Amino acid sequence: MLVETHSRHASGLTAARLISALSAIMLGFALLLIVGFASMAEVHNATHDTRHATGFPCH
Repeated sequence: MLVETHSRHASGLTAARLISALSAIMLGFALLLIVGFASMAEVHNATHDTRHATGFPCH
């Protein structure tokens, strides 16, 4: 019984890690795709606004 419970927990943990990894990969590809097709002015403005929103000086 203990071995079976441990085995189910380990496979559930592995599935959760796999889902997390695939989600991160898909998010990364989506960001690359969005930035790849955006004009440079849009990318610059978005990063510039993000820097100001987080409090980093850029001027």
